[in-house]
Amino acid sequence: MIPVLFFIAAFFSGVVVADGMVIDKIYHPYVQESEQELEFRAVLQDRQPRSPSNNHLYRFAYGRSLSDRWFAEVYLTGNKSDATSFELSAVEFELKWQLTEQGEYSADWGLLFELAKSIDKDIYELSSGVIVEKELGQWSHTANVIIEQEWGADIVDELESALTMQSRYRYSQRLEPGIEFYMGQDTLAAGPVVMGQLRWGSRQKIKWESGAIFGLDKKSPDLALRLLFEYEF
Repeated sequence: MIPVLFFIAAFFSGVVVADGMVIDKIYHPYVQESEQELEFRAVLQDRQPRSPSNNHLYRFAYGRSLSDRWFAEVYLTGNKSDATSFELSAVEFELKWQLTEQGEYSADWGLLFELAKSIDKDIYELSSGVIVEKELGQWSHTANVIIEQEWGADIVDELESALTMQSRYRYSQRLEPGIEFYMGQDTLAAGPVVMGQLRWGSRQKIKWESGAIFGLDKKSPDLALRLLFEYEF
């Protein structure tokens, strides 16, 4: 399955034009009814052309399911680099729609929608994307294809897109190693990840993810560290 995913990446390379920070969370299509979560994400990215040195992106979120198919989340986004101290930069609202029941078809499908507004600038971003996940034995393969429109007085209007993929091995509930791939105009990167979850009680669990993503060309960051913690209840 991994060679198939990289074939898909090669197919999309002609249309992917994203120039923002592509390395981040890879979404899965599933929604659990009556679930709430608190989430923290961080991407620590070193040298990349046209980006501040050692650029850090942080996201803090609260989310909850609206039904057994819809999940809504609100984010506060912050940035930090060698040239700037930490500051809140944007507010984001996100909706995920689970289209199919898990296992209903050969792959599971979902849609993602996001609206973001810069806090101190007249910049808006509207994103939509397709999420697909397929299980083969103990392997899970996931792809996100995202299209984003930016507009506002403080930015040149442009249409961007990105392709991200993840293959993970479900060794156990607490440990799932894998590999991730990211593609955008200024990013072509891949690297190992490890993730897992701890459960207690009937609904409570903590999910965690950590990855080291390496640039595959001169336009990409040399290294990006990706961290994620979710508390679900």
